[in-house]
Amino acid sequence: MQQTEGANMASTMTQQSKSSFVPMAIVAGLFFILGFATWLNGSLMPYLKQILQLTPFQASLILFSFYIAVTFTALPSAWLIRKVGYKSGMALGMVGMMIAGLLFIPAAKTQIFGLFLFAQLVMGAGQTLLQTAVNPYVVRIGPEESAAARVSVMGILNKSAGVVAPMVFTALILDSFKDRVGTDLTQIQIEEMANGLVFPYLGMALFIGFLALLVKKSPLPELEKEDEGTGNAHGLRDAAAHPNLVFGVAALFFYVAVEVIAGDTIGTYALSLGIENYAVMTSYTMACMVLGYIIGIITIPRFLSQPAALTISAVLGVILTVLIVVADNDSFMLANALLVPFGGAMLPDSLLLIALLGLANAIVWPAVWPLALSGLGKLTSIGSALLVMGIAGGAFGPLFWGLASSASDAGQQGAYLVMLPCYLFILFYAVKGYKIKRWK
Repeated sequence: MQQTEGANMASTMTQQSKSSFVPMAIVAGLFFILGFATWLNGSLMPYLKQILQLTPFQASLILFSFYIAVTFTALPSAWLIRKVGYKSGMALGMVGMMIAGLLFIPAAKTQIFGLFLFAQLVMGAGQTLLQTAVNPYVVRIGPEESAAARVSVMGILNKSAGVVAPMVFTALILDSFKDRVGTDLTQIQIEEMANGLVFPYLGMALFIGFLALLVKKSPLPELEKEDEGTGNAHGLRDAAAHPNLVFGVAALFFYVAVEVIAGDTIGTYALSLGIENYAVMTSYTMACMVLGYIIGIITIPRFLSQPAALTISAVLGVILTVLIVVADNDSFMLANALLVPFGGAMLPDSLLLIALLGLANAIVWPAVWPLALSGLGKLTSIGSALLVMGIAGGAFGPLFWGLASSASDAGQQGAYLVMLPCYLFILFYAVKGYKIKRWK
């Protein structure tokens, strides 16, 4: 009898494993697409800066328009998903991204900066809807005890896409125009470079639209709708009574600010240094982030607690920020030590120090979430929604970097000092902020 029960249990577990494999494979693909579209900005920003002759502040608006979308579409996205379901929400999010890709065509044809910003805004809104729909699947589609492992795998996929996206951009678009880096462009050359965006973005739009149709027709199971009782003014007030959550939202805001600065402004800074392959610089930062994720999976919690890992990340961020600002751009010591032995290119130390910020940033997101949600109980859902809104930091970090680049005598290199207070706040949260459970 016991053998029969054991066999039945094993059979059930096998069936559950098989039944969750296809949905998780689909979700994994969506996380890669999200990462690809997100970290493509690191290549697009310096490319448009060169074509449209933008100032650093104007170029930062390309990132601002993308990330600001989360501030006014996150809550409507949650409402829409409650109405149409998670599966349809994913498909609609991808339709929004497809429309954004198509909007790049008239923007490229006219070279109107405002159209590029609008396309970025629509892309950010579509991504927010897709993010809001797809993230719950990672936790709820499989066993609860393995949720952390699934989150880590999805994070690696997202950042791995950030390694691939700049390389694809360079191969499809930049390689034909590398000889124009640092030169004054004629109107004909500007039109040629702008038109180089048309077919890649058209192809991306059609591909995403096709995937939206596949998702809609896929065997993804619909998740059970959550209780909406806490999603009101009383729920927000009760959640705000937890300082560890409030400080956690601020920590994520500052984290996303520095993550986007490190990942998406490195190409613009490389362009100012005359680096031909400026569009691929984001790949260096993302590769360091993937390495950081892997280190986190290995060391937490076996060797490091989450607060300890967060503390190390913040301290490393502070140190690297100071080194970036004071680095000599005629020095190639890091390149000689890290890249040249493996056949890599010679790059100034300041560029590689920015890329190494990926190591400092990788652990912050997964470490802050559990610390911020600790003790929330039934308010966990609304706490999660507030934490997601911390992504808006990605809009303001590059904006302040762009302002500092234009206002400071130290230029773009000195502007990276705006990251210092961000890392200092993350350090405060790692040491003390997460421990504060009640306001005095």
